[in-house]
Amino acid sequence: MTETQDTPKAPVRSDRGAGKARPMSELVALVLALVWVAALVAEVFTQTEDVFSGPLSALLVLLLLFLPLALIWGTVSTARTIRALREEAARLQVAVDAMRHAYVVGQQTGTATKPSVEKKLDEIVAAQRKTENALAMFTSRRDTALTVPSADRKAALAVPRQVLADEQPTLALGTPAEELRAPLSVADFVRALHFPESPDDKAGFRALRLALEDRQTSRLIRAAQDVLTLLSQEGIYMDDLKPERCRPEVWRRFASGERGRGIAGLGGVRDRSSLALTASRMREDPVFRDAAHHFLRSFDKTFAEFEKNASDAELADLAETRTARAFMLLGRVTGTFD
Repeated sequence: MTETQDTPKAPVRSDRGAGKARPMSELVALVLALVWVAALVAEVFTQTEDVFSGPLSALLVLLLLFLPLALIWGTVSTARTIRALREEAARLQVAVDAMRHAYVVGQQTGTATKPSVEKKLDEIVAAQRKTENALAMFTSRRDTALTVPSADRKAALAVPRQVLADEQPTLALGTPAEELRAPLSVADFVRALHFPESPDDKAGFRALRLALEDRQTSRLIRAAQDVLTLLSQEGIYMDDLKPERCRPEVWRRFASGERGRGIAGLGGVRDRSSLALTASRMREDPVFRDAAHHFLRSFDKTFAEFEKNASDAELADLAETRTARAFMLLGRVTGTFD
């Protein structure tokens, strides 16, 4: 950095030298002009009248007076232009040298700034680690009352657990733990997608812990967590959105695979500011765009299984969760409901 800062001092010194040489050249030109005018005047007054008595005497006097003066000051103007061009060339050379030096230093030290995408990836990883550490506090204990199967605990996802013998042979180690665990109930599924209200929301954290134990639901939970974290960076919070309610049959049509205007009622988010900020982030931030599309795919796949076991009232409860509101917002921005 010292060499880069010292290098631009050269044009300053050259400007000072030019400031001294510049008035000297003009002074010499002025002296020559005065000498010429004085010599011409002396010549006119010392000569007899017969020399300038012709009809072209006045024109001859004017030519003798102004032509040498024009040549003198034309030469001064040309010299001034040449000097300015040389100074500009010197300044450009200094700038090029400084840029070359900065580039070489940057290549040698390797202190180039990280791309914006890499920085945002680091922020997402850090936020996810903090959340996982907080959830680890609640996964260390078991609530046996919720892990025991019962008739009134309807499973949230209708996903049959099938393992082919030729693909994954059963080891003689007993029944896997996943087979002994009770399926995630609809109430816990919906409560987990809404996320805990506060650090004191024990029921919310308990439902979230159970949802993370389910393989398919945990994918949706983590995808929603990433999206909600990125949206919060733009000041967009799902609690502030008040989407229009949609009939359960529209949700069922979406689960059956229908897309486009037939399910336009799902895009109930009308907040223009949130829509504009989200659309801008989708265009400019590739990390946000990838996270949003991953979340939409996870929601689509998981909701298709949830709808098979859910009643109309349970679908309405799901639509009020923060995860469902994020789906409505991103689905409308990406044109899912167009």
